Amino acid sequence: MRVNPTYYGGDLRRDLLEEALALIAAEGPSAVSLRSLARRLGVSHAAPANHFPDKAALFTAIATEGFELLAAAIEDAVRRAGPDATAARRFGAAGRAYAGFALAHPAHFAVMWQRDLLHRDDPALVAAGDATFALLLGGVREVQAEGGAPGADPEIVAYLAWSTVHGLAALWLGGPLQQAGRPFDQLAGEVATLLGRAFGAPSTPTARADPTAPAGPTAPPGPAAPAGPAAPGRPTAPAGPAPFA
Repeated sequence: MRVNPTYYGGDLRRDLLEEALALIAAEGPSAVSLRSLARRLGVSHAAPANHFPDKAALFTAIATEGFELLAAAIEDAVRRAGPDATAARRFGAAGRAYAGFALAHPAHFAVMWQRDLLHRDDPALVAAGDATFALLLGGVREVQAEGGAPGADPEIVAYLAWSTVHGLAALWLGGPLQQAGRPFDQLAGEVATLLGRAFGAPSTPTARADPTAPAGPTAPPGPAAPAGPAAPGRPTAPAGPAPFA
């Protein structure tokens, strides 16, 4: 316990957030109270109220910071994908960044989506959440501009991608996927790649004959057309290699 609990020489607001994040990571959000944080930091029980009037305000600050960190991670991943990357590849990079954020910041991740813990109408929280979703939605629209997910509602596509990557991270943090015996980075990378391919521009399939379909009647041959003079022209070019698929 500090000798003078009424005076705190550091950044109490930041230290309250850090202590709360450590406690959430170790024991979950239910373990956090302003009194317990004050005790851990050696300040008076009333000191946290100077920065957070209640626990919901503390959690709201954590969630807001989480959305800001997530947005920065997505923007950095898309930037590192490079300007020549397809929209689908950039979208996959964003998905990997989302999953990576969840593992790097599990305490933020545990609070951000529990709306009953937050002041849901807090302007900073709303702005940070909207900005992060706008990145996801913008990625979907870029994919659609290149021919991916044709005709689909972009918000529905965004919800599908969000649910997939979020579920992967939650299942890993909760334990079930850790029993799969595969590193998380490998799982997240493969899921993100599949998402990018699924939402990428569709390739035109080559039509194939159905071997089980009955053959239709053969038309009788018509009279042969008389051969005309050969037209001058260029020689026939040899066939090139088939495009790599």
